[in-house]
Amino acid sequence: MASSDSSYQVVKLPSPRTKLGEGPVWDIDSQSLYYVDINTPAVLRYDYGENRTYSAKLAGANSISFIALVTGQPEHFVVGENNRVTLIRWDGRSEAASHVRVLADLGPSQSHVRFNDGKIDPAGRLYAGTMQLESLGDLFAQKEGQLFRYTNGTMVVQKQNVSISNGLTWDEPFNPLRMYYIDSAALDVKAFDVDANGDLKNETVFYDLRVNGAHPGYVPDGMTSDADGNLYVATWGGSKVMKIDKGSQKLVLEIKIPAEQVTSVAFGGPQMDELFVTTSSNGDKPAPAGELFKVTGLGVKGKPMHKMVL
Repeated sequence: MASSDSSYQVVKLPSPRTKLGEGPVWDIDSQSLYYVDINTPAVLRYDYGENRTYSAKLAGANSISFIALVTGQPEHFVVGENNRVTLIRWDGRSEAASHVRVLADLGPSQSHVRFNDGKIDPAGRLYAGTMQLESLGDLFAQKEGQLFRYTNGTMVVQKQNVSISNGLTWDEPFNPLRMYYIDSAALDVKAFDVDANGDLKNETVFYDLRVNGAHPGYVPDGMTSDADGNLYVATWGGSKVMKIDKGSQKLVLEIKIPAEQVTSVAFGGPQMDELFVTTSSNGDKPAPAGELFKVTGLGVKGKPMHKMVL
């Protein structure tokens, strides 16, 4: 049975309410949490020292689905913008970010999809997936999405027939060539081995969210892992973050969040022991849906997030 341990504390942080908050990334250099609001769309930065959140728009973007730090390029970020991957510049304070260049574009044949979650692996490589546009019907009834690895200006397909490409994390420092991945509609967490080129192989089910074979009433969304390799899975519709023990592959803790649509998670803070949680107000959910939260007292530490090597 999962523990409902109440030794942790959940605090709402000062930030704009998001329509679809997603993709939290902790930046050690600036002691900031970067994240996105997919549907506004906007890029945001929670300044830990100031306890304040800054937000910026990006001209021409219909959606901004993930944000990644870039090695050696402060104030530069790689984002999923519509159905392309772009490099942008933002000082973290002003109300507008600017385009630098397009890194990859899926083109007209993929105009019916948009990027969703994306993350950088321990080798500095971007993995990002797509999903059908929400305006085109039931997201769970189709499999138009794909998972890609970015390399030299192209998106190399890693997995097809995906409904909603979502959470990504790696089993480091233990095995950085083992990746965990979520397609929300599959109701599970998959594990892959990663070869020397970065391609995925040996797909297995690491954790199944079904309860006695039945739909649990929510779906897995974003994901991260702690320094011990345990997984933390956000639940869309579940009002919680699930901690999955790496060794037993079982649910060991449910972290209750006061918002139904919990979208993603990332460890951060000066000691890397605070869990930041993004949520959504999609469907006009009442506050505090759409707020940014911080969980303390978990007794674990996360790992520094990687920057993309361009």
